[in-house]
Amino acid sequence: MFGQLWQRAKTLVARLFGRAPAPGRFESGSKFTLAGFISTAPFLWPSRDYLVYVPKGHSAWKRAPLLVLCHGCKQTPEEFAQGTRVADMADRQGCVVLLPRQKDTANPWRCWNWFESRTMHGHGEAAIVAAQIRSVIRRYRIDRKRVLVAGMSAGGAMAAVMGVRFPGLVTGVAVHSGLACGAAKSALSAITVMQRGPDQDVARIGGQARAAAPVGALPIPLLAVHGGADHVVSPSNALALVQQYLRLNGLAEGAPAETVRPVPGVGGLTWTVREWRSDGRLVARHVEVAGLGHAWSGGDATLPYNDAQGPDATALVGDFFADALS
Repeated sequence: MFGQLWQRAKTLVARLFGRAPAPGRFESGSKFTLAGFISTAPFLWPSRDYLVYVPKGHSAWKRAPLLVLCHGCKQTPEEFAQGTRVADMADRQGCVVLLPRQKDTANPWRCWNWFESRTMHGHGEAAIVAAQIRSVIRRYRIDRKRVLVAGMSAGGAMAAVMGVRFPGLVTGVAVHSGLACGAAKSALSAITVMQRGPDQDVARIGGQARAAAPVGALPIPLLAVHGGADHVVSPSNALALVQQYLRLNGLAEGAPAETVRPVPGVGGLTWTVREWRSDGRLVARHVEVAGLGHAWSGGDATLPYNDAQGPDATALVGDFFADALS
């Protein structure tokens, strides 16, 4: 409510003084960290480029929330931004968007190496994304209490790693068609894990991360969106991800959802929402879309890995942002 009033006030002042709000824009950058070397490409310089979308009317006088959006395999930040229409959401909510860019020299399919040993423990590419987040926080005066990392597929798996390994820097996670942190022991097992579910006890990994988290860094609320007909990443991975974040946030593994809400179909697809709360605060929200394959729900269908049917996943992320990190 306050954010809407603030935006209206800025627009009114701009009209009174003959100045329209500055339009949204994309800016580019790059960041490296010595912790970013990966075992699968040990001679690759540990840096990655990124895009930043600065929303319409952004002002240095007000701290903005940050949405980090990690693309999937065979995607670029530009394609991911177009497919998700994230700029429109950012303009409405006033959030800055960071879009890390994977190198094809790091992975020939431009997948984030979520299965790489250093990355899954918070080094490697996770450390590079963390360095990008810190840089953007400083440059754009970000509200440190509202930093949400989201992603699709391999980018979703990277988002899951960021929440587990960087509590305090990251304050919320949204995973679309992804996997839990540490789901695969190695690159060799990653394909099997994608199809059958984790080969490690990911809930235990969440519990260990909870024990090591800085005081006051938790909870890290989770949104998990997955297609019920996803044959690339099994829906069982979303269920394992939820269990990992329940343990991370101090809820008992296997705790029943407090809310189970079927939603009527849009475009022929129906979905079910399950929620877990602690002391009234949202801890996890699981959205399973019946009939959806391995694609961003409600996305721009002119691009691969996007399905125009079903709920608008970008809107789900925006609603989750408001509900969990307000």
